[in-house]
Amino acid sequence: MIHPTAIIHPGARLAQGLEIGPCSVIGEHVEIGEGTTIGAHAVIVGHTRIGRNNRIFHHATLGEAPQDKKYAGEPTRLEIGDDNTIREFCTFNTGTVQDLGVTRMGDKNWIMAYVHVAHDCDIGNQTTLANCTQLAGHVGVGDHAVLGGFTGIHQFCRVGAHAMTGVGSVVLADVPPYVMAMGNTAEPHGINSEGLKRRGFSAASISGIRRGYKTLYKSGLSLEEAKQALRRQAADCRELEMFVAFIESSKRSIIR
Repeated sequence: MIHPTAIIHPGARLAQGLEIGPCSVIGEHVEIGEGTTIGAHAVIVGHTRIGRNNRIFHHATLGEAPQDKKYAGEPTRLEIGDDNTIREFCTFNTGTVQDLGVTRMGDKNWIMAYVHVAHDCDIGNQTTLANCTQLAGHVGVGDHAVLGGFTGIHQFCRVGAHAMTGVGSVVLADVPPYVMAMGNTAEPHGINSEGLKRRGFSAASISGIRRGYKTLYKSGLSLEEAKQALRRQAADCRELEMFVAFIESSKRSIIR
C-alpha cells in the first residue's frame, strides 16, 4: 500500500499494513506503527516515532528541525502515540537539548489543518486543536483540552486538562484545568461545563468545580488566599485536586 512515487529511506522502520500516498517522503530515522495512513506529499523526517492507527493527511510535515536559533543539529525527537488524526499542512518539530529533547503527542488527538506544534511541546490525550492553532516552544496541553481556531499559545505556557479557548485567543499565561478562556489577551470566562457533561462528570463534580472557579476568580481573594481556600474545598471535591496542583505548579502565572 505504498505508492510507487513515495520516497522511503531504506533505514526507515515501517510496520505492516501502512498506506503511504503519492510523493510522500519518509526519512531514515522514522518509525511508524501498523495501521497508520499517510496522505499525498507528506514529509516525515528526523528522529520521529509514530504509533499505530494514525491518520496523517496530505502535505503534513512532521519531525523537521526546531525553529530555534540555538539548535545545532542534535538528534532530538518527535514522538506521536496512537489513533491520532493529523490534518492537512500541520507542522510538528522535534525537541531541543535545552529542554528534554523531545516533542510529544499522546493518543486519540484531533488535530485540524494548519496547526503548528513547536519544539518541546507536550500534548496529552484526546485533545482538539482547531484549524490554525499555533503552539510556541515548550507549551503543555492537558488531556481533553480544546483549543479554538487561530488560538496562539506563548512559549512555556500550559493549558490544563478539560480547558477550552475561544477562537482567536492569545494565551500569554497558564490556563487552569476546566477553565474557558478567550480574547487577546485571553481571560477566564467560566468553566467548560458542557465539555465536562459530555465526558461524564457528575452534577456534583461540576458544581464543585464551578465553586472552585468562583473562589479563584470571583471572590476577591488574593491568589495565595484563593489557593488556601481551594485546598480546603478539594477535600470535598477530588476534581479540584488537579485544579489546585496546576495552579501551585505554575511558573508563568495563570490567567486572571
